[in-house]
Amino acid sequence: MSNSKEELIAELSRCVLEMEDEEVKEVAQKYIDAGYPAFDGIMSGLVDGMNKASELYDEQEYFVTDILLCSDAMYAGLDMLRPYLPEEEANAEKPAVVIGVVEGDTHDIGKNLVKIMLETAGFEIFDLGRDVPLDRFVDKAREVDAKIICMSTLMTTTMDGMTTVIEKLKSSGIRDHVKVMVGGSPVSQKFADEIGADKYSVNAVDAVRVAKELIGAA
Repeated sequence: MSNSKEELIAELSRCVLEMEDEEVKEVAQKYIDAGYPAFDGIMSGLVDGMNKASELYDEQEYFVTDILLCSDAMYAGLDMLRPYLPEEEANAEKPAVVIGVVEGDTHDIGKNLVKIMLETAGFEIFDLGRDVPLDRFVDKAREVDAKIICMSTLMTTTMDGMTTVIEKLKSSGIRDHVKVMVGGSPVSQKFADEIGADKYSVNAVDAVRVAKELIGAA
């Protein structure tokens, strides 16, 4: 295998996509030994592989177990590369994101994918889990000074909970200080606009783009 930067980055991406959690460590070590920047290896290699895996999941070519194995490989690579990040990047303040599935819904596969993607992209994630009491979103956002709240649901019967959270953010006086992202199969940009959310994200890959756009880091 070539030790060129481009080929090693492509190998990092492939290892994640093909769930090679042991091989990715070897490739990451070769990448570091060659003196290439850890940040590029993470973003253009590991994150790229996870992006591709997420796209295959959306196309129903990968399943939940595949995504979890891909994330295992990604984290194995991260463990190797993260210690070599420049100090200013390693210690950079990470924007806080509160994420959860709204009360009444226990479907969390999509939420977990978004969490993985945002975490890999450099956000600090506070995962509230599923069937989250609506007040909890507001309380946690205030506690951690969240920049973004991400809410999801797969059930039309619980969509109104997103509206309630936004109203609670307004009444608590912090709506202007936090961006709100919503997602899930019954949700749309039209619905997001109607309830006063900032953005709708169609999938886990899109969530990264939307989140960066919301905090001005796109």
